[in-house]
Amino acid sequence: MKLAKFFAVFILILNLKALVLAGEPQIVGRAAAVINVKSGKFVYLKNPDQKMYPASTTKILTTLIALEKGNLTDMVYVDKEASYVEGSAIWLNPGEKITLEDLLYSIMLNSANDSAIAVAKHIAGNVSSFVREMNDKARELGAKNTHFVNPNGLPNDDHYTTARDLALIARAAMQNPKFREIVATKTKVINRDPKYLRLLINHNKLLWRYEGANGIKTGYTVKARQCLVASANKNGEEFIAVILGSEGSNVYDDAQKLLDYAFANYKTVKVISKGQQIKKAPVTDGRETVSLEAAEDLYDTVYKDEKPEYEYKTSLQELKAPVRAGETLGTLLVCRKGIKVGEVNLIAANGVEPSLAAKGKRIFYPGLLVLAGLFLTFQFLKKYGRIKPKY
Repeated sequence: MKLAKFFAVFILILNLKALVLAGEPQIVGRAAAVINVKSGKFVYLKNPDQKMYPASTTKILTTLIALEKGNLTDMVYVDKEASYVEGSAIWLNPGEKITLEDLLYSIMLNSANDSAIAVAKHIAGNVSSFVREMNDKARELGAKNTHFVNPNGLPNDDHYTTARDLALIARAAMQNPKFREIVATKTKVINRDPKYLRLLINHNKLLWRYEGANGIKTGYTVKARQCLVASANKNGEEFIAVILGSEGSNVYDDAQKLLDYAFANYKTVKVISKGQQIKKAPVTDGRETVSLEAAEDLYDTVYKDEKPEYEYKTSLQELKAPVRAGETLGTLLVCRKGIKVGEVNLIAANGVEPSLAAKGKRIFYPGLLVLAGLFLTFQFLKKYGRIKPKY
């Protein structure tokens, strides 16, 4: 009897272990999120909205803003404020000039705090103005629980983000081709006086350890602990894993577990293609109907064994001739199981000119009004003696 109970308990333990292995991964990081780059859908969340210190993963947004607003060939002047910044650095010297491109490589590969300050001042004039731009950009990207006070992630109680927010920021950054190029680079020699540090080696060890790894940024402070925003692409599928508050080398184990989980369990499907005809619609006073097409692609991420079915709803503005080709005329809402997947703009695939009848109306009615006005004026003047009829 005791032996039977022992085997029953043993089998139960094995089954529970199998369930854990088949389910979501267990990680050390206090907060995490995994997002699909194409669809923007989250496939894993752990304390996603808990405020956390991001450390140097802050520099993802710093670099994105610099790429959007700066010129890579600009020569950036280094002042004392930048050269004396604490923490990781490439030891910039006061008065040194270096290209914006090389500084961005140093920020994302060597996590250079001094370079981040130099870039911020070059782009916005001063650090505080650049930080305002960072917070504005974060809100624009949907990062509602993020607040930055510096461009490099050095400790500050008012400098925080969340795993969800940082995933949204990282996904937006990965839409920028130059950003993608920088964060996938393992080593880089920058153009600088040979007596200074020139060889940059990416701190992100996942680039060497994980198949398909192509970014993005490491981070560490005593309060933030180990942080990593990791991305990988396999067979056209691309995911970003954000881990905040991990410990030691566990941060890389966490990232690999999360990416393995995403690639093993999910697929991305194209729901709508850019240029796809959605419907034809009548146009008031138009010679013909207008063909409405999708202005952009729309993707969804689902379980690999799932065969998703979608519901579609169009919302159109008043359609009246003339209509210009390429004009935005409405939106298409896509849902799966009653939950919004996304929305795309609908544009006119063809122009629609006013019909001949409509053109006639436009000529006839104004002309009629002019004649009526002249007649009334004549009658008024006739009545009051200004014009006398001839007999």
